[in-house]
Amino acid sequence: MSPGDEHDYRGKDQGGRADDPYSTLGGTRQTRTRLPDGDPGNPTARRPVRNSRSLVTITGIVVLLVAAIAFANRGGGSDDASPGAKSSGAAGSGPTAATGTKPVEGKNGTIPSGFARDEQGAQSAAANYAVALGSAEMFTKESRHRILDTVYSPAAADRLRSPQDRAYSVEFLSRLGLDPDGNAPQGSTFISRTVPVGTKVLAFEDDTAKVAVWYTGLLGMSGEESTKPVSTTWKTWTAQMSWSDGDWKVTSASESDGPAPVPGDVAASKSDAISKAVEEYGGFTYAR
Repeated sequence: MSPGDEHDYRGKDQGGRADDPYSTLGGTRQTRTRLPDGDPGNPTARRPVRNSRSLVTITGIVVLLVAAIAFANRGGGSDDASPGAKSSGAAGSGPTAATGTKPVEGKNGTIPSGFARDEQGAQSAAANYAVALGSAEMFTKESRHRILDTVYSPAAADRLRSPQDRAYSVEFLSRLGLDPDGNAPQGSTFISRTVPVGTKVLAFEDDTAKVAVWYTGLLGMSGEESTKPVSTTWKTWTAQMSWSDGDWKVTSASESDGPAPVPGDVAASKSDAISKAVEEYGGFTYAR
C-alpha cells in the first residue's frame, strides 16, 4: 500500500469524496474531525506514522538479508572448514565428503551389494568390503567363505580360500583366546571391527578401479580372564576391483600400517564396559 492509499481511505471514512479538497481540509461543506494522532494545524498529518512503518519494514528486510547471507556463507570462509565446505563444485565432491550416489538397496547376506558403476560406487564398495573382511565373522570358517565369495571375484575367491583357512589356523585362533571353531569362551566377548575413516580413488576406468581405504580397527577379547584385551590399530587397505555381474568385486588387495594419529589421553575402559558397548552399539550395515 502506498502513502496515498491511506490518505484516501480516511477521507472515505469521513463521508467525503476522495477528490473533494473540502473533505479533508475541513471546509464549509463538512465538519472537520481530528484524529487522535493528528496535528491541530494539519489534520492530515498521519504520514510520519506511515514513514515509521516503512522504516520498520525496510529494517526488517535488511536484517533478513544479512541473516540469509550469513547462513549461506556459514562454514565456508575459514581454512579450518571441512574439505567438503571448501569445494566449489557439486555437493559430495570433496575427497572425504559423503557420497552423492543413492545408497544401495540390496544385500548379499549381511554385505551391501549393487553399487554404482562410478568412482563413488567403487569407494562405497571398498569401504563396505573392508568392514566385512575385518569383522568377527572372518574367524569362523563357514562365514569366512561366504564373505570371500561375496567380496571377491569368483577366481580370486577360489584362489584365496585355502590360504585364508591356513591363516586362520587353530594356533592363530588360540592366541586370540578362541576355540578351534573361532568361538569365544563363555563369559567373554571377542571383538573385531573395521571402521573406515576415509577412501581414496587411486585409479579408475569403466570396469576397473583401485581404491584405498584408511581405517581404524578394534581387535581383542573382552573378559575378566582375557590376556588379549581389545586394542586399536590403524591400517590402509588397498583393493583392486573389477566390474563383474553388475557389481564391484575385489580381484586383489594389499594392506599397510597407518597413517596412525597420536594416541589420546582417554583412559582405557574396563572389559565389562567394552563388552556392554559392543552389545549395545551394533556395527553399521552400510559404510560411506
